[in-house]
Amino acid sequence: MKEYLREKILQVLEELGYEGYTPAFEKPKDEKFGDISTNIAMLIAKDKKLNPRETANKIIENLKLSDDYVSKIVTAAPGFINFYTSENYYRKIPADILAKGLCYGKSDLHKGEQANIEWVSANPTGPLHAGHGRHISLGKAVASLLEWSGYKVTREYYFNNAGKQMENLAASVYARYRQLFEPDYKLPDDAYIGEYIISIAQLLKDEYGDELLKKKNGSDIFKSTGEKWCFDSILNTLKRMGITHDILFNEDSLYKDGKIKKILDDFKKNNLSYEKDGAVWLKTSGLIKDRKDAEDKVIVKASGEPTYRLPDMAYHIDKLCRGYDLVLDIFGSDHSDTYKEVLAGVKALGYDTSKIKVIIHQMVTFMHEGKPVKMSKRSDNVYYLDDLLDDVGADVAQFFFVMRSANTHLDFDVDLAKEQSEKNPVFYLQYAHARICGILRNADSMVPGFRSAVVNDFSGLKEPEEIKLCKALSIFPEIVEDAALTFEPHKIITYLNEMAEHFHKFYHNHRVLNIGDDKLTMQRLRLCEASKIVLQNGLNIIGVSAPERM
Repeated sequence: MKEYLREKILQVLEELGYEGYTPAFEKPKDEKFGDISTNIAMLIAKDKKLNPRETANKIIENLKLSDDYVSKIVTAAPGFINFYTSENYYRKIPADILAKGLCYGKSDLHKGEQANIEWVSANPTGPLHAGHGRHISLGKAVASLLEWSGYKVTREYYFNNAGKQMENLAASVYARYRQLFEPDYKLPDDAYIGEYIISIAQLLKDEYGDELLKKKNGSDIFKSTGEKWCFDSILNTLKRMGITHDILFNEDSLYKDGKIKKILDDFKKNNLSYEKDGAVWLKTSGLIKDRKDAEDKVIVKASGEPTYRLPDMAYHIDKLCRGYDLVLDIFGSDHSDTYKEVLAGVKALGYDTSKIKVIIHQMVTFMHEGKPVKMSKRSDNVYYLDDLLDDVGADVAQFFFVMRSANTHLDFDVDLAKEQSEKNPVFYLQYAHARICGILRNADSMVPGFRSAVVNDFSGLKEPEEIKLCKALSIFPEIVEDAALTFEPHKIITYLNEMAEHFHKFYHNHRVLNIGDDKLTMQRLRLCEASKIVLQNGLNIIGVSAPERM
């Protein structure tokens, strides 16, 4: 509809000598003001010193619109043009959905473009805890949204298997291994003390017996065994959530390939860094213009160890050099300021950081029986993501993690998530899909051959609930495109809830089968089928299954 109106309005603007203006559209907050509105007349009037209401009327007088698209056009103060969509237009929607099927909602907006989305990226020092779930689920849904808008998507995981955290892991495994022979052996103060460390130590004992007692604390075998166990655990958990990454990128490769040295050389050559107190500092204070409190940052410590900023800069340069049109990162709120420092360094070296987009999500509080659930890798009382998946299932976890805007804090009600009824928001939508599947199964015996029948005429759909459902179905592609542009999958859930409500109202108020009118029966069955397709497509986008029976 918007494309149709845009084309017609542009023709009129050219005829009136108003070239160079492109109409934008929005949905009026109140339905009494129509279905689509544009302020194009106000923009033209402001530039040309004209009366906006008169300009709007002049545009309307010259518009030639089909009754199959628009039933009425009115102006509203101070100069809006409001369009009322024809019911005939909405009656064409079911046929369009049925023709496109599982592709309904997809667009070519970014056809031919490549996107890289990097997320999860937890270091292999332990299993994923439940708090990682929001990050993980958000990335899964956003990657799907990008594909629905035409991108060819590369899913990437960036990890670091070196540094202090890995040293702590090795020391923790060593201590637990020693305790299997010497129960009183003391754990390090900063040890990881989850049960998984004991499991790793037991593996070493099973394979080597007491041979490793001769090894030093922190020896490679304790680190490598711990790393492998942890990374395998992480990948298995992701697999349970239906996630497989195309690239597992090891930070260590940036050092081996000389990319860290190159970026240090480039900073020095461009007078962007300096040495002080034995450390290398980046002139961050002059690079970040929107932060008055910006200070120069250390990128190499006096000990020679790089801070996280340096490899992160090299990593983003590496991704840009791979030729992606979009480089998307997902970070927790603890990165809300620090990522700007990384991008500032990348931009200072002449790279186009406009291609890099960052999603910052707020933290999650898990509630059980009204109390927060504790999470910590260094605790022996941890709520792991696998525990959550055991409790509520992958579908429910995925849905709950993405049903709110990433910008807001999320209270995850575990008790509600376990609820096996329509009180559970994911089951509400899945039940709607399953109900439609049940209707169609009943129709197989009551209306033989209906699935193979071609229905293009929906003129029998005249009831308000039927038109409102068609109207809701019509905007699905627009919702998907908007959610993809803003990286906000929760918008899909908001839409699906409204669309399901329209379906339930239609179904409760009007019979689909046994209505004594074969033509209308077929049209309503096809409307049900179109609704099923939209529900299935929407659930697929956010990473949740659409069961046919529940």
